[in-house]
Amino acid sequence: MYNRKPKILCVDDEAANLKLLDLLLHEQGYEVICAADGQEALQKLDRHPVDLVLLDVMMPRGSGFDVCRKIKAGEATRNIPVVMLITPGSGDDRMHCIEAGADDFIAKPFDKNEVLARVKMLFKAKSFGDSLRLSYNSINDLSLFGEKIMEDFNPISYDFVSNIDKIVDQIISHKSNEKGKPAIVIAQFEDDYGDLRWMRYEYLAGQFMRFDIKKGFLTDRYLDLRGNKRVIYFNSPDDHMDTETGQFIQEFRSIGIKVKNILWYAGSSICIFALNYGRANSEYDCAVIKSLIVQSHFMRSLSSQIRETENAFEYMVYSLARAAEANDEGTGNHILRVGEYSAILARTLGLPDTFVRKIKIEATLHDVGKIHMHPDLLTKVGKLTDEEFDSIKEHTVTGAKIIGEHPRLFFAKNISISHHERWDGSGYPYRLKGEQIPIEARIVALADQYDALRSARSYKPVFDHEKSFRIITEGDGRTMPQHFDPQVLKAYIESASLFEKACERLKDK
Repeated sequence: MYNRKPKILCVDDEAANLKLLDLLLHEQGYEVICAADGQEALQKLDRHPVDLVLLDVMMPRGSGFDVCRKIKAGEATRNIPVVMLITPGSGDDRMHCIEAGADDFIAKPFDKNEVLARVKMLFKAKSFGDSLRLSYNSINDLSLFGEKIMEDFNPISYDFVSNIDKIVDQIISHKSNEKGKPAIVIAQFEDDYGDLRWMRYEYLAGQFMRFDIKKGFLTDRYLDLRGNKRVIYFNSPDDHMDTETGQFIQEFRSIGIKVKNILWYAGSSICIFALNYGRANSEYDCAVIKSLIVQSHFMRSLSSQIRETENAFEYMVYSLARAAEANDEGTGNHILRVGEYSAILARTLGLPDTFVRKIKIEATLHDVGKIHMHPDLLTKVGKLTDEEFDSIKEHTVTGAKIIGEHPRLFFAKNISISHHERWDGSGYPYRLKGEQIPIEARIVALADQYDALRSARSYKPVFDHEKSFRIITEGDGRTMPQHFDPQVLKAYIESASLFEKACERLKDK
C-alpha cells in the first residue's frame, strides 16, 4: 500500500514549542523533524526530503527570514511550503515574511486547530502544485520524446521491441527519489515473430536493465485480457486482492516484486504494468501510459503497411529486371549478384544505409533496356559488328526511358543510362568523365564488370575470383583500372573477399 508519511520540519529555539508541535503533528500522522536554529534547519533540509517547514522568526545562527530566503532560492527546495511563526501584532514581521517568500504565517502562541488547518491547507495546495509541475515536466518530456521518435522513425528498419524499450525508459524512474514515475515496469507483447514475451524493466545502479521473465508467466491471464484496451490503477492493492488485479499482484510476488501501487494497461498486442510510483498514481498517469502505447501501436501498424508497400515495390522491380534478363544468355542470378556487389561497395565507401538499400534493389534494373533488343543479338556467338555493337549500346538509353521520371526510381534511371560510362571518359552512351557520372552508376559499373568476368559468355569462359580481381586492378587491355572511380576501385580491393563469398552464395544453379 502506498502510505508514505508527509515530513514536516519544525524549527524553533524554544524546546517547549518543538515538543508541542511534535506531539500535535505526530497525532495527525505526520513525521516530524526538529531543528533548534537556522543552521541546523538547513543541514536537515539537505539530508531529508521535507514536505513542509514550520519556521520561527527569531533564532540563533540564522533568522527565520534568512532561512526562508535560502529555502526559496534553492532549486530542490523552492517549492516546499514555509509557514512562519511570528510575534503577535508585529506588522513588520508579516511584511518580512512576505518579502522572504513565506507561504503563510501563524502568530505565537499558536492555536493547535489553526496550525493543523493551515498545514492541511498547504499540503493540499502543495499536492496540487506538485501534480501540475509533474504534469508539465511529463508533457514536455513526452513532447520531446515524440519529436525524437518521429525524427528517427524508419518504417523499413523499425523494431517494435526496441521501441518498447524506449517507451519504458521514458516512463520509468531513473533514480530512487523520482516520485512521479514507477520503479518497475512489466511488459507483455508480441514480438515481430508473433511470440509472446514477458519483460521486466528497472534501473539498477544507474543502468537501464531489461530481463526476460520465465516462459508461461501470466500468459493465460493476458490472453483473457487482450482487446479490452483499458487502463486500471490502484494505490492500495492489498484491498483488491479478490479482483483480477489481485491475481497479477500475486504473480508479481512470486517473482520477488512487492507491489506498493499498480497501474496496468491491456491492449490488443501489449500489456503494461507500471509498479511502485513514488506517490499515489492517478488518471493522468493512465493517460500517459495509454498515449505512449497507442503511439507505439500506430507506428508499428504504419511500419507494417509501409513494409508491405516496399516489398511489393521490390517484387515489381525484380520482376521487371527478370523480364529484361529473359532474352540474355544464361545470366541466371546476374541481377541479384550485381545488386549485392553494389551494396557491398556502397557500404565499404561509408555511404548511408538508405543509399545501400536503394542501390541493392535498383541496381538490378541496370540492363532493363535489353528488353527491347532482339534475342539473337544478345546471344550471338562471335564478335559483334560495329552496327550490332551500336545497337547493344542503345540499351542504356532505352532502359532510362522505360524507368521514366518517377523520383522513387531516380537511382535506377541513373544506373541504367550511365553504368557503361568510364571514369576516363571512354565509355558510352555520352562519354561522361569522372564525377560527371553519378556515384550510383560508378559503383554499378565495377559490380557489373566483376560479374561479367565471373560469368560464362559466348565470347569468353568463366574466370575465377583471382583472375577477375587481377583484370580489374591491373587491366587486360579490354578492362583497365582507369575505367573505374579510384575510390570505388579502392573499396573493391578492400572488400574483394566479400565479392567472392557473394558470388559463391548466389551462383547460378
